[in-house]
Amino acid sequence: MKKLNGKVVDEEELEELEEEKEKVVETYSNGVGVSFGFPQPDQNLVVGYALTVKKETSFLKPNFRGLARTKGIKFVCIDVNRPLSDQGPFDVVLHKLLAKEWCEIIEDYRHKHPEVTVLDPPDAIQHLRNRKSMLQGVVDLNLSDCHGKVGVPRQIVVTKDPSSIPYEVTKAGLKLPLVAKPLLVDGTAKSHKLFVAYDQLSLAELEPPLVLQEFVNHGGIVFKVYIVGESITVVKRFSLPNHGKRDLSKVAGMYPVPRVSSYLSSAEDADLDPSIAEHPPRPLLEKLATELRRRLGLRLFNIDMIREHGTRDVFYVIDINYFPGKYICFH
Repeated sequence: MKKLNGKVVDEEELEELEEEKEKVVETYSNGVGVSFGFPQPDQNLVVGYALTVKKETSFLKPNFRGLARTKGIKFVCIDVNRPLSDQGPFDVVLHKLLAKEWCEIIEDYRHKHPEVTVLDPPDAIQHLRNRKSMLQGVVDLNLSDCHGKVGVPRQIVVTKDPSSIPYEVTKAGLKLPLVAKPLLVDGTAKSHKLFVAYDQLSLAELEPPLVLQEFVNHGGIVFKVYIVGESITVVKRFSLPNHGKRDLSKVAGMYPVPRVSSYLSSAEDADLDPSIAEHPPRPLLEKLATELRRRLGLRLFNIDMIREHGTRDVFYVIDINYFPGKYICFH
């Protein structure tokens, strides 16, 4: 962690702050205020926030602040160098800082101020900082009678010796190509660098600890499911194209995966085959969101989902992210 103009900045932000363009998609319904999963109060709502520079820039845009004020919501920056209990009073504390010291501070504050809604508990957030534990809640789900099936691509975790990766992949029966993801999501640029490995030899070039996930053909579309309390918003993004057997016979090596977080990858207005572009069924998303809120103990996160190509109702969750910054949901 570093500081820029007195604010917390992580390694990834230093690389992207000047070049990444982000936008806020505002979804309105009934003209009520921001939904954090609790009723809109009759009086002003004070939201204290402790965010990195990148998160504050993408989330608290001037038009968003202005809209919030019209709804009686005031955002107040928390000074991380002062005792939290001396600041406020707050109705809500919104945070996304990774430092261990901050996690201890916010956990202590939660216990001393149960009347304040803290989004979200540090212990719950920690589950999403490890790509092995983040998807475990999905593995254990039983979403029968929900207009579809939701699972996780077959995967293994490799923590040591790159030379052993080809053997481990063969032992687990995983099929190429494989998506390689860093095991830990720690806010650094490295933790977001993904690769696709097309042959056994390239697997030994990877750097553990990492997760190796079978690539599932999904028509080149990923569904970003944003969950804010009980609110659900879905958008389509372009992703990697399908790989056929003929294609794989011509490809070898390991290639970086472009980050689909770029706003340029939006597929909302693209002319796509309905069998690919149709959103997952709403009942399925509602059940999935409800179960993950309960299992993860979170109210502010997003799910990356894909539909298995050639099916209508078989979906896979490939990532879960805490407090995404691209889309803000209103009610």
